Amino acid sequence: MFEEVYSPVQKINIHPFSNFFVKRDDLIDPYISGNKWRKLKYILQKAKAASKTHLVTFGGAYSNHLVATAAAAARSGFKATAFVRGEEVKNEMLLICSLYGMELIFTDRESYRNKAELYKSYFGLNSDTYFIDEGGASAEAVRGCSEIIYELKETYDHIFVAAGTGTTAAGLLKGIQEQGLNTKLHVIPVLKGGNFIADEIAVYTEISNHLCLHTDYHFGGYAKTSPELLAFIKKFTRDTGIQIDPVYTAKMFYAIFDLCKLNQIPSSNRILAVHTGGLLGLLGMKEKF
Repeated sequence: MFEEVYSPVQKINIHPFSNFFVKRDDLIDPYISGNKWRKLKYILQKAKAASKTHLVTFGGAYSNHLVATAAAAARSGFKATAFVRGEEVKNEMLLICSLYGMELIFTDRESYRNKAELYKSYFGLNSDTYFIDEGGASAEAVRGCSEIIYELKETYDHIFVAAGTGTTAAGLLKGIQEQGLNTKLHVIPVLKGGNFIADEIAVYTEISNHLCLHTDYHFGGYAKTSPELLAFIKKFTRDTGIQIDPVYTAKMFYAIFDLCKLNQIPSSNRILAVHTGGLLGLLGMKEKF
């Protein structure tokens, strides 16, 4: 269903760091990008093993998860449906979903809050459908993301990752714990009030002193930006040749530079940033650049 892939680790030569590396999960696939590939890998295996034929999931109008699920479903022989939060719109992301054959059901925000009830109201006890939570959050997704740690051939003092639901961070922390590493995991919530991420991680693995949560780099909240962040994206992309998006990865990379500037992270330490992909999110920000 999903062939095994291993993304490269690339060393970045950029001031002020001497040992700065990026795990290039963004190179895994253009549509099932980065952590989305890892999250869906075992979900689809479980759905197939249960003889399900129809994937049902949830997301916003610019959701990378919806695109990834649509592409993964088409490649793996599943039908796919998505409940899309908010009023009906047309954009590039949803066009890609539709081209992959995904049915889109636009849902008012109040109904969207209760996903289990929404799913039940449309599909009832339909034995062919398989529920996938928003962002792919699940134990299967955590398992897939933990494999990032097992792929690393070297050790690092610090690993950084952006967080929306906390699933990828939970997988990384679980991998660090299972491997018995001394690495610090720095999680950058991209939503305002990101302390809840610790609770989400705790659903899947024990919270330990490996975890550092930095909640001040949301730039106003989910999908919010600022002129400072946009300027950072342009400079970082120009200096490194690596594209980053305003919703997730830019906030993570900004945090790394800022924490170094504040002397909270020594620039000589071995630092690994996990590039979780999601570059299609740039399409929703094109007017801002």
